[in-house]
Amino acid sequence: MSLLLDNQFKELPHDNSVDTKLFLDAVSHLPAFIDCLGSKVFSLIKSDITGNITKIQGVYVKDPQRYATLQHILEAERDDHAKEWPKVGATLALMWLKRGLRFIQILLQSIADGEKDENNPNLIKVNITKAYEGALKRYHGWLVQKIFTGALLAAPYRSDFFKALSKGEEVKEEECLANVRHFLVNFTATVDAIYDMYTNLNAELDYSV
Repeated sequence: MSLLLDNQFKELPHDNSVDTKLFLDAVSHLPAFIDCLGSKVFSLIKSDITGNITKIQGVYVKDPQRYATLQHILEAERDDHAKEWPKVGATLALMWLKRGLRFIQILLQSIADGEKDENNPNLIKVNITKAYEGALKRYHGWLVQKIFTGALLAAPYRSDFFKALSKGEEVKEEECLANVRHFLVNFTATVDAIYDMYTNLNAELDYSV
């Protein structure tokens, strides 16, 4: 399943710090993953992920040494924008980006765990619903929630989703699931580390759009 395995996240060091350049290199390939969900409604998530990656990249390239890790970025922006922080710059962009990454993580983990709608086992609606409710729903207002409710009706067939992940190649489901689990190891660790960082720095904001 080359779409995921060709662009794996690196194993984190012992201190769980996230190297900014390696992180940006890895997440830059994830918008293509959203295309595998089929419906154009999911382009909202893709656009949000892409936009936030661009914002973080824009900050990083100004001073790669100062912003060597994601935590360095947050701490630097806290020092530079005390009154506005954390609702500023790359700190805000990463806050929203991590939620998009959590959406992907929950979706893939749910599929890897074999969670299915017993009445419609070849649909991934139940997996997408779990991911949306676990990662994004609380941060979306009524209108955006309605849009995503409509998107769930256009959720792809499980078999079509696996084929899209495999770049159109026909592969066995168990092979796909094994590759998903392999991808999730470092990806989940990275997402968890970012969430922990926001908690430890008291940088999390709870508002809806």
